[in-house]
Order: sequence, then C-alpha cells, then structure tokens
Amino acid sequence: MRTKVTKRAQTSVPAEIRRRYGIGEGDMLEWVDDGGEIRVIPIPADPIRALRGCARGEGLLGRLLASREEDVRAEGALPS
Repeated sequence: MRTKVTKRAQTSVPAEIRRRYGIGEGDMLEWVDDGGEIRVIPIPADPIRALRGCARGEGLLGRLLASREEDVRAEGALPS
C-alpha cells in the first residue's frame, strides 16, 4: 500500500491498515527511524489493557515455577 505526502507533510493511513489495527481518529502513531527504515507503530490509548491476554497459552506460570524450583535446588535447599 502506498500513500502520498502532501505539501503540508501530511499523509493518510490506508483504510485496510486502520481496520486491521483498530486505528481511529485521535489515536497516536509512533514513528521509529532506525537509520535504515521508518516504522509506524500504533500506540493504544491503554497499553496495559492492549497487552492483556497476549501470552495466554504460553505456559508461563509452569515455566516460572519450574525455574524457581531449579533455583532452590541449586542453592541446596531441596533434595534433587
């Protein structure tokens, strides 16, 4: 998808991109220049809520508990 920059340095976000990422009027976009390319990242109004549930199904609690148990064993507090 391509857009054109106006003489006032403005551009439009294509409708398909707005729908896919839920970008609407008043939403913020972060422009990131890493020296080789420019990325545009939508910033949710509530970033914490936007992340809620994103790691579901990853088994993070089980991995955390196993890691803690390994640490305790390494310290010699639990038998192998």
